[in-house]
Amino acid sequence: MLRFLPAPLRGLIASLILAANTLFWCWPLFALALLKLLIPIPFIQRQLRFVMHWIAETWIAINSLWMDLVQPIRWDVQGLQGLDKQHSYLVTSNHQSWVDILVLQYQCNRRIPLLKFFLKQELIWVPVIGLCWWALEFPFMKRYSKAYLAKYPEKQGKDLETTRKACERYKTNPVSVFNFLEGTRLTPAKHSQQQSPFQYLLKPKAGGIAFVLDAMGEQLSALVNVTLHYPDGNPSFWSLLSGQVHSVVMRVETLEIPAEFLGKSYDSDEQYRLQFQQWVNQLWQAKDRQLQDLHQRYPVIRR
Repeated sequence: MLRFLPAPLRGLIASLILAANTLFWCWPLFALALLKLLIPIPFIQRQLRFVMHWIAETWIAINSLWMDLVQPIRWDVQGLQGLDKQHSYLVTSNHQSWVDILVLQYQCNRRIPLLKFFLKQELIWVPVIGLCWWALEFPFMKRYSKAYLAKYPEKQGKDLETTRKACERYKTNPVSVFNFLEGTRLTPAKHSQQQSPFQYLLKPKAGGIAFVLDAMGEQLSALVNVTLHYPDGNPSFWSLLSGQVHSVVMRVETLEIPAEFLGKSYDSDEQYRLQFQQWVNQLWQAKDRQLQDLHQRYPVIRR
């Protein structure tokens, strides 16, 4: 327990553990990724993926250890019961902070298959960890503006192509495909700029998970819908490292994916696209109401 140490020192120790943990496990991960590229035999690649996922889960477990060391977090978690590692899931959550990822990994690690996040293509250049994400076959997405697509229409549908390629690889091993529907972290500025109709959320982007359902809908057992709330206020990554995150509230809802949304084309079927967007908006309206309730039960305390 490092609670007696000043926050800056706790942050330094946690940063060193995180760096050492990453540097230690990245090399066997890279070696296995290279081996997987050199041996295009499905059975062997499947076994290599199991080992690579074990490495990632061990890395997460060690991260969870330093999180406990710098400041034991008061967890209020409901709804993870009934999930397992033998089924594949589509997972989503509201997005408030970089801390969200470690919080989700802490609670979901070895309870469900490894979370594979949709990432911005630029993140592949993050030193070391970007290559780790690539080795673990996280889908990297390049987002184009409407103006760019008008000028270069041949780029239309590239995200769908990337998603399909990633999901093809996921068919051999159980997986939890994760997508932040908002696409970016919530800030007051972004909320105002979007003129979001939600009190605690940005507008959801339905296309990402629609592409996943198009590519591997029959493989997915359920939608795991996560809601996160931080009674201490939305934390920075440094807040987590230095032990200044004291409590986290997490609500998990497991939902059946409507059969009518399977095997449909989000790009070419306008009626389906509208129905799917309506379904996602209903999920977000319910999440906003849930966050309103959580804010009333657990008021944000500014420390």
